[in-house]
Amino acid sequence: MSPPVPHDVSMATWARVAAVVVLLLAGAGLAAVLLRAGADDTAGQHTVACRNDDGDADRIQDAIDDSADGDEIVLAGTCLVDETIVLRGARGYRGASAATVVREARGSNLPAVLASDSWAANSQDTGSPISLRDLTIDANAKENPRAGDGVVIRSWRSQIADLHIIDAKQNCLRLTSRSQNGTDLTSTQVAGTIRGVFAQRCGDNGVYVEDKVNSVTDWNLVETVVGETGGDGIAMENAGGWTVRANHVYDAGGSGIDVFRLFATTITANYVEDFGTGSGLKAYLQGDAASVIDGNKLFQAGDRQDGVLLDLIGSSQGRSVATVTANVLVGNGTGTGLSYRTEGATLAVTSTGNSVSGVATPLTGVPPDAGY
Repeated sequence: MSPPVPHDVSMATWARVAAVVVLLLAGAGLAAVLLRAGADDTAGQHTVACRNDDGDADRIQDAIDDSADGDEIVLAGTCLVDETIVLRGARGYRGASAATVVREARGSNLPAVLASDSWAANSQDTGSPISLRDLTIDANAKENPRAGDGVVIRSWRSQIADLHIIDAKQNCLRLTSRSQNGTDLTSTQVAGTIRGVFAQRCGDNGVYVEDKVNSVTDWNLVETVVGETGGDGIAMENAGGWTVRANHVYDAGGSGIDVFRLFATTITANYVEDFGTGSGLKAYLQGDAASVIDGNKLFQAGDRQDGVLLDLIGSSQGRSVATVTANVLVGNGTGTGLSYRTEGATLAVTSTGNSVSGVATPLTGVPPDAGY
């Protein structure tokens, strides 16, 4: 039964009204769909337009704190920070372009410019995975004489890529099992990758793996360039299960690459040119597992001090096993090429196909199984 029609409104008018209502409802539904689609287009991404002023740190941290697991925080422009940016886990962080810079503000003297949340919170557990990429981090050591590191990572299964870290007072990049107040992990922190980082003008080490508790194992350090360091180019307190491949270290104040606790470790295709108070490559083996040192290029030029281009030290416990093959060692007329020694237990090293030249002593220490 049709509703009654007022005497002053025709059926044609009611039809037109009904058509308008239908169109309005349809339009509202379409608008709602469009609004939802627009939200989905930007859902999970938080872009911070930095202004190179003293409000940038708060803008960045607010965006991080307002984000949810799985979100991505994108930084654009030059970001001036006077507080350590705390990187919450289960998120991605990147620059909007290769021109994005995060710079430590004058006089801030931060312990780190960027740092994992578990480090800042002094947790006994590692942080959830993060990705961090496509940024220049300027730690501005000249204007922050009491500052610390450029980037501190304390998050497992994380991906650190395509960063340019410069002018850190201490370490440019530190991967650590220790928190800000010295709390050590009670969990493991494994299965991450550092790739394509350029660490330059670091007061201490370029890349530093800090691990007193055997937590930071089974990572990859690949295709990274380190130059002009006060300490070692690459310093690792725990290299267990690591692959260290295709990295380039130049002008290191200490050793080019200095690694401890090799346990099923692969060190291959790295290039070290010019080191200071140390060795081109120094490796301390852990017992009861075999490691591979292969295809590295270790050079010492100019009037730099005497040193050992490749220094391999066996463990004081257990049987240390390694192959050292196809490395190219070129000295400046002094020093030692290959040194094989042990701190008490058995060292079994197969050393073949290595090219050693420009040194006073090609080989010293424990005789290898074959050649050198």
